[in-house]
Amino acid sequence: MSAPVATRQSGSQPAQAGAALKTVAAIVTEYRPWSHADVIVTKLLQGYDLDGVYRRPRVRVASLYTDQVPASDISRGLAAYYNVPIFQRIAPALTLGGDALAVDGVLLIGEHGDYPYNEKGQHMYPRRRFFEETVEVFRKSGRVVPVFSDKHLSYNWDDALWMYRTAKEMGIPFMAGSSLPVTWRRPPLELPLGCEIEEAFCVFHGPIESYGFHALETIQCMVERRRGGETGIAAVQCLEGAAVWEAAAAGRWSRELLDATLAITEPRPEGKPEEAVPQPALFLLEYRDGTGAAALLLNGYVREFVFAARLKGEPQPVATRFYLHGGQPFPHFSHLVYRIEEMVLTGRPPYPVERTLLTTGALAALMDSRFEGHRRLETPHLDVVYRVEA
Repeated sequence: MSAPVATRQSGSQPAQAGAALKTVAAIVTEYRPWSHADVIVTKLLQGYDLDGVYRRPRVRVASLYTDQVPASDISRGLAAYYNVPIFQRIAPALTLGGDALAVDGVLLIGEHGDYPYNEKGQHMYPRRRFFEETVEVFRKSGRVVPVFSDKHLSYNWDDALWMYRTAKEMGIPFMAGSSLPVTWRRPPLELPLGCEIEEAFCVFHGPIESYGFHALETIQCMVERRRGGETGIAAVQCLEGAAVWEAAAAGRWSRELLDATLAITEPRPEGKPEEAVPQPALFLLEYRDGTGAAALLLNGYVREFVFAARLKGEPQPVATRFYLHGGQPFPHFSHLVYRIEEMVLTGRPPYPVERTLLTTGALAALMDSRFEGHRRLETPHLDVVYRVEA
């Protein structure tokens, strides 16, 4: 069954009619139904539902660049309808064909498309190239605007660190990451600032790298609220197969927290995961302050992301589902789009980009661990320290 092309609400005027709106350039790998370009940029073209309320976009898509144009592309039709010019290079999309930066924000959506994988199984999306060409326009223009970079910063740590440091040095308001930290939590759960976390856990599904990043962001947006703030990650290890259950028996991760997640997972899985999942995978994280975390991949057994933690002084674990709506128009992305708009309007990222720098580095190290025979890797470079304010 083919994915439907989203259409604007019947009887409404095109959402881009407001000439006074701040403008953004959308730089994407490909723009087909259900791609990240579709579930983000289309909402800025057509408006979107936010918790049952239709919202007109607060920023206007002024230009579009598509790195690839598959047969299923929908960007041409949407751009024609909403009168958005499509440029063949990134720089003119930011200058609107002129000599200097001419937009108020930049969206870099380097997700989906026909790009190679390396020998470690990492999808080599051109996220650094997108950012690098954007920065070049900023330098030539003598000014910067807010930038959003979708998902992890890069498949490798060196590129991610370069992007982060460049944004800091140039004073670029920089936001990145997944939709997971801002989606609904069922039941509602916000760990109090300054709480003492003894151990954190996430069960998840999907491809190990692309969805593994979502699992890490699920964990990180919770554990960063612990007492003392974020301290960085000292070591990681990826395990697969029987070694996953052996690590549980050795006390390296908590079956109690797995049980807490499975108790609220929907639909409820049947049978024991050891018997139902022939090839589980596990991410182990050792934080520099001694906090431990794990993310367990159980494909075919669970279909969502569920978080649990054991807090000091609490008799039972706390747990919540990070709810993702599984069909068009993927309304959980509405919360991400709302925060992108907020950054463009205010010039202030809604949460620290250091979160995604750390999860990017952790994922890259975990893929290294997997590639190198599942060995434990110390990660002194992941000394990412930050605090959240609320």
